[in-house]
Amino acid sequence: MPASTANPPRIAVLADSDTRWKWGALTAARIAPSMEAAPGDGAQVAPALDGFLLRGRATPTPRQLAEVGVHADSLREVTAVEFLRAMSRTSYDILVLALVGGGVQAVLHGLKRIREDTGERPVVVTGYVGVVYEKLADGLLLRHGADLVLANSRQDAERFRAVYEGVGADASSVTEVALPFLGGAPYTGRHDPYTVVFAAQPSVPESRKDRTYLLERLVRHARLHPEREVLLKLRSKPGEHTTHIEELPYQKLAQRLDPPSNFRLVYGNMGEVLDRTDLMVTVSSTAALESLHRRIPTVVLSDLGVREALGNHHFVGSGCLASWDQLDAGHRPTPDAEWVSRQGVAADGSYETAFDPARERIAKLLARPGGLPPLTPYYTPATAPGYLPGILARHHLAPDGSPLPGAPASDKEPGPVRQIVRRAARGAYRHGVQRVAPVIRRMGEL
Repeated sequence: MPASTANPPRIAVLADSDTRWKWGALTAARIAPSMEAAPGDGAQVAPALDGFLLRGRATPTPRQLAEVGVHADSLREVTAVEFLRAMSRTSYDILVLALVGGGVQAVLHGLKRIREDTGERPVVVTGYVGVVYEKLADGLLLRHGADLVLANSRQDAERFRAVYEGVGADASSVTEVALPFLGGAPYTGRHDPYTVVFAAQPSVPESRKDRTYLLERLVRHARLHPEREVLLKLRSKPGEHTTHIEELPYQKLAQRLDPPSNFRLVYGNMGEVLDRTDLMVTVSSTAALESLHRRIPTVVLSDLGVREALGNHHFVGSGCLASWDQLDAGHRPTPDAEWVSRQGVAADGSYETAFDPARERIAKLLARPGGLPPLTPYYTPATAPGYLPGILARHHLAPDGSPLPGAPASDKEPGPVRQIVRRAARGAYRHGVQRVAPVIRRMGEL
């Protein structure tokens, strides 16, 4: 279904959390082929964007969606079965799957089934929200079958191709781009007041001891430098979920402290926070890459060790690893230029062209005579009979991609009562995950 100059490309984004919605929606905006409103007039036509949120524990709240700052022409919650039904009824040019690997695999098989007899399907795009430092092979093979598997850096593109080629899978889908949410004005010098930002993560570190340690060191830094503004940048408010479960919110830990007046908790768009940042500090957040892109002095903490479990091992060789003791003494790191270049940070000004290969590839696929070829994921009932059925069953799909008997809302739109029950059930589930489960685990450790 080639996009025409008369009609803007129609894009669907399916996401399962706040960060993945941010990645998916911004990626959609960057990869849409350029269209002119009329031949020769130079006016660009904005793509039409429909958003779908996969129902689950991390379904974004309205506040989280607003924080991303991306407008969608429509936005609604769906199950995987409901989403596939929508795909069978509506024609899209591009589909961005901003999901965990299992979700991507389920949608690929479901979409393959509903479009198996025709080439009329969207170009399917997927990828990763940020740094890929765990489950590389598992996540990649679950994403195999998409037309484009986006790699956020040259290093990732090389690793992705090596995994696919190593198992005999087609690696041509791997397409090098960059993180879609980089941007903003380059850092030009210190602000008044000098501002230190610690970018918190929901699940890194995980233990109360480690999280309390980091918070106390941040407060201590504020006391040692009363002339500085010290900000704790938080991803979510208590009760909200993100891509990862946060059982010990920093907000609650901070209630036990008596921080100085120059210490504050902040929310909001990371780009706006970076506009006033002089020193970015984190354990392993993707915010470090956003900061490096803008040439802001950036520190990846080594206090808790440089470990795979923390994700900060990814920054070995970056020149950014440092401890709170060093920061208290005034240390400002200098990033390694070659490392930064390989990470897709594009601090050299090449960011504007980073998505050109993806746009060109999508345009060729949309213009392909006879439509698109069938989707061919690496995992099939023949190649992974002991793994694939379980992955699909989590989304109420059979091994052939069809809805399982009793799949929720497989044949009709949910009514008002069903919607109310779903909201109540999701609220109870979130309460159990964030409030009850941690208490049970602590009791078990007594």
